[in-house]
Amino acid sequence: MSRRALSVTYDYRCPFARNAHEHLVTALRGGADWDVEFTPFSLSQAHVEEGGLPVWDDPAKARDLLATEAGLVVRDSVPDRFFDVHVGLFAARHDRGLDLRDESVIRDVLDASGVDSDAVFAAVADGGPRDTFRKAHETAVTTSHVFGVPTFVVGDSAVFVRIMTRPGEEVSVARSTIEGVLTLLDDHPEINEFKHTTIKR
Repeated sequence: MSRRALSVTYDYRCPFARNAHEHLVTALRGGADWDVEFTPFSLSQAHVEEGGLPVWDDPAKARDLLATEAGLVVRDSVPDRFFDVHVGLFAARHDRGLDLRDESVIRDVLDASGVDSDAVFAAVADGGPRDTFRKAHETAVTTSHVFGVPTFVVGDSAVFVRIMTRPGEEVSVARSTIEGVLTLLDDHPEINEFKHTTIKR
């Protein structure tokens, strides 16, 4: 039996992407049998007016892309460290309130994860990660009509999901949360929007 394939978009600035990706990483570390593509998506580009300068070509927006570009280098060249860096970048932004446009913040996450930050930023400077980022974003938009993060894509179905909880170290919670999303996606395509009117804490 083949592993369940899905892709899930992210932008490190989004707290809901943080929640979803923490569930994904916790579940995968705990043995979940999914083949997950971690797909970068730029919220900055999503908000560019039609006909406006794309963020990929706008020097003023370069720092907005930096954290994701660094993460992509790790994803594609040091994959055994990607989960640490991925979760670490989300934590830097949302747990510690740091600015991911600051190269030193990203370097601290890379160094703490055992990744050579100089090598990562050398790769970023070559421009390849930005091309990868742009292609992933544009493919998500054109093939799956993605407009935000996190969006779960399975086959030709895509759903934008806001998960309100974080898993901590609870693998069973992480797995059941993601499986719940996938079950709704698979078994209930008639449900287009399902949103609580209040948040229980």
